[in-house]
Amino acid sequence: MNKPLRRISIFCGLLVLALLIRDNWVQFVRADELKSQPENRRVAIARYAEPRGNIIVDGKAITGSAETKANDFKYKRTYKDGAMWAPVTGYASQAFGANQLEALNDGILTGNDDRLFFNRTIDMLTGKPPKGGNVVTTLNSKAQKAAYDGLEGKKGAVAAVNPKTGAILALASFPSYDPSTFAGNGDADSEAWGKLQRGKNEDEPMLNRALRQTYPPGSTFKVVTAAAGLESGKYDLDSKTDSEVPYRLPNSSTDLGNDVQAPCENASIRTAMQWSCNTVFAKMSDDLGNEEMIKMSEKFGFNDKELDTPVRAAESVYPEDNRPQNAMAGIGQASNRTTPLQMAMVASAVANDGTLMQPYMVDQLVAPNLNVVEQHKPKEMSEPVSSENAQKLQQAMEAVVEKGTGTTAQIPGVKVGGKTGTAQHGENNSKNPYAWFISYAKDQDGSSPVAVAVVIESSDTARSEIGGSKLAAPIAKDVMNAVLSGKQ
Repeated sequence: MNKPLRRISIFCGLLVLALLIRDNWVQFVRADELKSQPENRRVAIARYAEPRGNIIVDGKAITGSAETKANDFKYKRTYKDGAMWAPVTGYASQAFGANQLEALNDGILTGNDDRLFFNRTIDMLTGKPPKGGNVVTTLNSKAQKAAYDGLEGKKGAVAAVNPKTGAILALASFPSYDPSTFAGNGDADSEAWGKLQRGKNEDEPMLNRALRQTYPPGSTFKVVTAAAGLESGKYDLDSKTDSEVPYRLPNSSTDLGNDVQAPCENASIRTAMQWSCNTVFAKMSDDLGNEEMIKMSEKFGFNDKELDTPVRAAESVYPEDNRPQNAMAGIGQASNRTTPLQMAMVASAVANDGTLMQPYMVDQLVAPNLNVVEQHKPKEMSEPVSSENAQKLQQAMEAVVEKGTGTTAQIPGVKVGGKTGTAQHGENNSKNPYAWFISYAKDQDGSSPVAVAVVIESSDTARSEIGGSKLAAPIAKDVMNAVLSGKQ
C-alpha cells in the first residue's frame, strides 16, 4: 500500500473509532441523562403505552388505567375515591408528572424497574404486552374512610399507625383533590390543575397536611414533657410538683395560667395530664432545661430532616431557645412545630411500652406475576422512654379519657389513652386556635393495634367552642373503632 492510501486508511479508521466511542458514550454513559430530559417525548410515550400497575389497599386496587385516544399517550391513570386516597397515592399525570408513591415507585408501576427484568424478558419471548407491578400498602381502608369522613367540612389531617410495627393505617388530609381530574394531557386537565394551585386556591387542597404541614402541637406535647420528666428521675407519676398557679415564666414578667378550673397547683403528672395543667408542664420544661427537652424530643423523632415513609415528612422541630421560650415549648407553643404523623408517633411509642417503630406505608412491591420483589421489615427507630415509664404515661393518658379532658374518645369496653390539645394560632393568638387529639386503643391482651393523631386547622365551630375534645377526639375515636372492628 502506498503512502497516500495508508494515510487515508488510518484516517478513516480513526473516524470509525471516534464514531464507535461517541455511540457508546451516548448509549451507555449518557443514557440516563438523555432518558430523563423533558424534551425526550419517546420516554413518556412508552410510559403510557401500557396500563400502569396499581396501588393496593386491603387487597384491592385504589388505582387503575383507562385507554384514551386524545393524544399519543395510550393510557392515563384513574383513581377510586381519589380525594380520599390522594395523601397516600399522590398523582400520576401525563402533563404534570408524578409525586409521592406514584413517583417513588414509578419503575415498579411501569414495569421498567431492573428487578422486573425477568418478567419483561418472559413477556417479550411469549409475545405478551409488558405489565407493571403493584405497590401493596399498609393502609386500612375502614380507618382511612373514618378519618376522611370525620374531616369533611373542616381543614385538617389525621395520621394513624400500628405501634407494634410502625405501619401507617390512615393518612388523611382535608380539603383534598382528585388526581383523576388532571391525569391526562388535555385542556380540561390543565384547567383542573390550575384551579388546585396554591396561588389560585387558598384552601391548598394539594397540601398533604398529614405529612407536609407543621403546627404547634399545643397540650398534646405535654406527653413528651412528661416523658422527659419521668426519665430524668426528678419526677414521678403521683408525686406532687412544686408548681405555683399562676406560673411566672423565667426571666419574664409574664404569668402563665391554666385554661380549666382544676387542681393544678403542685399537681402530680397524672393529675396535670388529666386536666392539662399548663403551669405544671411549663415549669417542668424549664426545670429540665432546653438541652434535655431537645434530647427527649429527638428520641421521639423531632428535628429529623429525613423521615421517609417512603414519602418524606416535613421536619418537626423542637428548637434551641431561651428559658421563657423553652418553658412555652414544653406545653407545645412558642417555636415548637410538628406534623400529625409525628404526634401519632409520640402516642404509638407510649402505647408500645416505650419503643418507637419507624413509620412506613409500603408493605410490598410485587411483580406482575405476583412474586414479591421487595418486602418491608419493621424497624425499631428509638426507645424514648423505659418500659416502666411508658406504662406510667399510659396510666396518665388513660386518666385523660376516663375522667379528664378527653372523655369524648371513650370506646365502651376498650381501654383508650389520649391527650387533648388547643394550640394558639396567629400573632397574639388572633386567629382561631388549632384543635388536637392524640390517642391509642388497647386490645384485650393489653397490646395496642392503633395510635392516632388528629389536628383541626379550621372549621365552622365558634371560637369559644374550639377544643381537642370537641373537634378532634371524636374523629380519633372513629378511626380507632374502625381498626378495632377489623380485628374482631
